[in-house]
Amino acid sequence: MHITRISPQEAAEKIAQGWVYVDVREDDEFADGHPAGALNVPYTRHAERFVAAVRAVAGDRSKLVVGCASGIVSLHAAEMLAEAGFEVVEQRAGFDGTRGIYGELEEAGWARAGLPVEREEDT
Repeated sequence: MHITRISPQEAAEKIAQGWVYVDVREDDEFADGHPAGALNVPYTRHAERFVAAVRAVAGDRSKLVVGCASGIVSLHAAEMLAEAGFEVVEQRAGFDGTRGIYGELEEAGWARAGLPVEREEDT
């Protein structure tokens, strides 16, 4: 299944159009910082459980932007959600950004792109 991968800036544009950002990182990672307004549903390989959890927090909203820390786990999550009938795009580079084999930043993620960030203590 082909999933469209978009930049952090494109993800922010989708959110401005009413799409819902689903952050699939673990709770503690999410609490340390996440895209403003994002919903947190930690990824699990159990597709039925994961899709049900997304439905529980996103309701009937079918347009989702899915992100994680670096854009790897979120691609798997986006595939699951697309198979379940959601309209999905995946935000490549995640929250932190992607790194090369020597640790160099290849693409800035949401936070490094200067997009709005919330922390648990902010909400």
